[in-house]
Amino acid sequence: MKPGGHILIIDDEASLRQTLARILQRAGFEVTTAANGKEGLSLVTEHPFDLLYLDIRMPDVSGLELLKTIHAKFPELPVILFTAQPDLNSAVEALRRGATDYLLKPLKPQAVIDRTQAILSNKQKERRRRELLRQIETLQAELTALENDKPPGLDLSSQKTTSSDDRFLRRGMLTLDMHTRRVTMNDRVINLPPTSFDYLLVLARHAPNIVDYQTLVSEAQGYETDTREAQELTKWHIHHIRQAIEPDKRNPVHVINVRGAGYRLVIG
Repeated sequence: MKPGGHILIIDDEASLRQTLARILQRAGFEVTTAANGKEGLSLVTEHPFDLLYLDIRMPDVSGLELLKTIHAKFPELPVILFTAQPDLNSAVEALRRGATDYLLKPLKPQAVIDRTQAILSNKQKERRRRELLRQIETLQAELTALENDKPPGLDLSSQKTTSSDDRFLRRGMLTLDMHTRRVTMNDRVINLPPTSFDYLLVLARHAPNIVDYQTLVSEAQGYETDTREAQELTKWHIHHIRQAIEPDKRNPVHVINVRGAGYRLVIG
């Protein structure tokens, strides 16, 4: 079942705004549009949305500044920025300020639909995951109370080990917690945006093998794209991961670029 949702598009370019709205409406989504940042911020404040498309360059306010304001007020709202002028610094800053994704114009209709469905599906899964974790915490509290009166010979340690093994992915000094989506390296907590966490998770699962660009996008973000676009999309998130885990960002030793093929994670 494809996830539905209410989407807001903020873009000063009328033709692109209307085209994007039609694409998403035909795919079954409810769509609201705003012609500038001020109108968009007002709509976000007054109405609940499941996803936001935001142009990075607008005359009244920078998309990055608007993203910062929106993310501060609604940290759980996924935001996709798009631009016709790709720039690594802007992309990294967008991720730092809470963007979920960063797309290049011209936007391909099927790619927009696939990406929207993937993000909203992940949002539904995340909401369900939190619900299950709350239930697990309640059950664990009840189990702890019952353990004081457990029958002789009852050993739950193997069950706890299995649960722990399912929760954590470890590669040398790197640990990824799938429940809290937290990364630690040498006992140091590393903060990554949600999508960059997913990219690191894919690299860690395949480590130390090479992961090609299209596989990275497919497994981390849930949609298919061509090699060129996959390489561009991957570049932003790899840069962010390197900023977080590399001792020398200019000479990476953990996230290695295999030119023309993809990336591999090397952790001692």
